[in-house]
Amino acid sequence: MKLKENSRQGKKLSFGWTAGLTIFGLTLLVTATLAAAQTETVLHSFKAGKDGFQPWAGLTFDSSGNLFGTTTAGGFYGVGTAFEFTPKAGGGWTETVLHTFNNNGRDGYAPLAGLIIDSSGNLFGTTANGGSQGAGTVFELTPKAGGGYAEKILHSFLKITTDGNTPIGGLIIDSAGNLYGTTQNGGRNDYGTVFELSPSTGGTWTETILWNFNNANGANPRAGLVFDSAGNLYGTTEKGGQFNFGAVYELSPSSGGTWAEVVSHNFGGISGDVAYPDASLIFDSSGNLYGTGSYGGSRGGGGVFELTVRPSGTSYTVLYFFNDVNGSDGYNSQSPVIFDSAGNLYGTTSAGGSGTCEQVGVVIGCGAIFKLTPSAGNSWTETLAYSFNFASTGYVQGPESGLISDASGKLYGTTFGGGSLGDGTVFVFKP
Repeated sequence: MKLKENSRQGKKLSFGWTAGLTIFGLTLLVTATLAAAQTETVLHSFKAGKDGFQPWAGLTFDSSGNLFGTTTAGGFYGVGTAFEFTPKAGGGWTETVLHTFNNNGRDGYAPLAGLIIDSSGNLFGTTANGGSQGAGTVFELTPKAGGGYAEKILHSFLKITTDGNTPIGGLIIDSAGNLYGTTQNGGRNDYGTVFELSPSTGGTWTETILWNFNNANGANPRAGLVFDSAGNLYGTTEKGGQFNFGAVYELSPSSGGTWAEVVSHNFGGISGDVAYPDASLIFDSSGNLYGTGSYGGSRGGGGVFELTVRPSGTSYTVLYFFNDVNGSDGYNSQSPVIFDSAGNLYGTTSAGGSGTCEQVGVVIGCGAIFKLTPSAGNSWTETLAYSFNFASTGYVQGPESGLISDASGKLYGTTFGGGSLGDGTVFVFKP
């Protein structure tokens, strides 16, 4: 969780990278300032031990309505899990731990990204650490005939200049079954990479580095990728670019198998722009891109932006700046946004909101769910849809992940902390 630029060098987490101020495992003073009608429900409070805890990423639905995700810690070996939640006929959910990660020199650990599912029900994901050189992995979880899942390491990242390391973001898959992702570090210039993993008939996978960042064209991508309809890849880098506040980039394939990069936007990072984008992008039906910046604006709270990329040029607009770390607005969005059926945007902020959490004299909001509603003239109105705060099950704060929607429009997500034991939650929000 990041509060301000001077707070970005925060607590060193166990999975080997530096986050901003993170509130977990500490005594919090939480003030309940609930909306008139509370529509958020905690589906599960993580319990540490064999159960995972501290989920960083969002969730994924399968076609049967089951939820899948990861935790950064917990499980039998204490370094993270992959889990499934199955809805019960009479209400409620049943959790199953599908895999416990193991820091044994082969398996990965500390997954910061969520899972994706292919048409056969196989799950794919990344771990930020672990593998043969401790630089992270790409893994597959395959359902077994008798129940349960079997893990296979598809790639262990190497600490060499011809490979990336520390994958933070999630994966995407194309129609041929190839996987695409990013690494925060490594590559030719040690500013991160974009990679592809391709399956072969023998069950092995081949990695290809599609792009090496060099700081000028972006650096240290934490987010995953998205395809457009023409097969081009789009993503964000947290740093680098013209002003070193991050960039939006496009990668286009050529007939010779190489990829060319175009920087579509360099974030400015001052009052007129956002900075440090940590989340992946989404498209609307017209091909416009939407995303978030975790910092920037006059109050440093980041915001939501729209980027239109056309052959004639690009158009960039900040739709909304967050402005209150502990009050009526959200602050520091590190997650992607999602459209509802009416064209409204929803997302989360890791601070702000009307519920307040205090840690050693520092008071901030516990995080929020926000809604952006479009109106004529391409203006957008923000509504603070829900503020995380104290409830009978314990405090709930710090949603670092994005939201997903079911067929009825309910939104599901995770919180890194909170719940009955303070170890994080899975929640549902009904708009």
